[in-house]
Amino acid sequence: MTMSYEQALASLRQTDPTAPEPAVLGALSAPENRHLLEYVVEDPFGAHVFPGNEPDYSPEAFLADLDTQLAGSAPIHLWSYIPTCAYRCRFCQYPVVLVKGSPEVTDAKASQWVDWNIREAELWLEQVPSLASAPVGEFNVFGGTPSLLPKHAIRRLLEFYRENFGFGPETTIRFEGDPSTFTPDKLELLAELGCTKLSSGVQSFDDPVLRQSGREHSAEMCVEFIRNAHRTGFEWISIDLMYGLLDQTVDSVRRDLDIVLAEQPTAVVCTKLHLKSYTDTRTGVAGVQPAAWQLPDYRDRLVRDGHRWPPLGEQYQMREVLTEGLRAGGYTEHPTMYFARDGLGPEEWKSIMVDQHRQEAEVAIGLGGSSSCRASEAITDVHWKRYSEAVEAGRIPLGSATGFSAAAQEARAIKMALSTLQPLDDELHRRRFPGSSLLAEPWRSQFGSLAERGLLRVDEQAGRVELTPDGEVLVEAVINTELDAVPALSP
Repeated sequence: MTMSYEQALASLRQTDPTAPEPAVLGALSAPENRHLLEYVVEDPFGAHVFPGNEPDYSPEAFLADLDTQLAGSAPIHLWSYIPTCAYRCRFCQYPVVLVKGSPEVTDAKASQWVDWNIREAELWLEQVPSLASAPVGEFNVFGGTPSLLPKHAIRRLLEFYRENFGFGPETTIRFEGDPSTFTPDKLELLAELGCTKLSSGVQSFDDPVLRQSGREHSAEMCVEFIRNAHRTGFEWISIDLMYGLLDQTVDSVRRDLDIVLAEQPTAVVCTKLHLKSYTDTRTGVAGVQPAAWQLPDYRDRLVRDGHRWPPLGEQYQMREVLTEGLRAGGYTEHPTMYFARDGLGPEEWKSIMVDQHRQEAEVAIGLGGSSSCRASEAITDVHWKRYSEAVEAGRIPLGSATGFSAAAQEARAIKMALSTLQPLDDELHRRRFPGSSLLAEPWRSQFGSLAERGLLRVDEQAGRVELTPDGEVLVEAVINTELDAVPALSP
């Protein structure tokens, strides 16, 4: 649902009287930040994919760029994306494939996606020669719901990647799944296969909120998953929480926080409900079908039926409950909205991608994967039939690619570094981009504008640029509406 600026302001000022006004309300209400408010109304996921400014870029050129960077690479982030899901959540716009039926049917369908993933991986290894020897910092099996895979398929997938890619003693292996499918025997298998990290889409510990979201697990299952993972001995247990969901309240989010602090997962990823299509912004990867909640008629019908969408002011109160509560409970945020227990973070896979001194390549194998290097980025086809046909025909199924001009590479590096919420170091920047400085144009003017609005601080003597608390809350909006040294891509 598109809001006018006046409607967005009214929604921002609508808050829960039992909680303090969100600290960012003043910044978002300021007329000079109108563009930031308009961005966050639907809040597309803004710190995942950083699109290039050269849209007519061939997938072959991207593969060549990637091979060049990997020839002398530090550890990279490697994904295996398994798109299988037992059902589709009402907020989900990712490329997923539903797998339903008898156990024999679902096992066969899920195993087919392992076959295609391995075949695609073999094509990457053939066409990007440096990939086989590039050191892997973290390997993630994401989805979808890869924990739906039968145990023999999980074993085959992990053994293939371990044997064919640059895994070493420092490589960590991470596996994603739904709380209901991370059964004790699956957890035991994953531990046996060398997985030390788990990620699970809990989203909420409020059963009515879960039901309205289309989730088919309960809050009790979520708690039991965390406890089972602790008992099995996993060193890293990460859960996702969402805020801004249908019928969610500030008090519901407070209860979520209480359960997190009681159960002590290693990490918590907090995300606002995203309703703007990733396709419109290319800041994430959208599937073929929109999420149910993206359909205006469906959203309006829910309201007519007595349901309630939290206004923007309450959403930022929910965010503040989570962020302030997690910090007080011994968690550190790095990058934005990724919280790890003090001394254990940051999230390694995100750090590899975005930390200013790293920003290495990522290779994502599977339907709708997002891969990137410093010169370009590419997204694998999101249509399962085209994807499978390409793999069967012996082609890496890249759907699109964009390149980065020299100026765009610099802008992207700054945006990624800001998303970490860590200070930017001008000396590091000048080493990577000779002749440029964070304290000189064009950055001086752009950072100066943000500083005047209280979103950023510039310490010229120390050569540091640092977000303020308001800037940290709005960092995704800032990096996607400002901070370009090149003209923005046309829609």
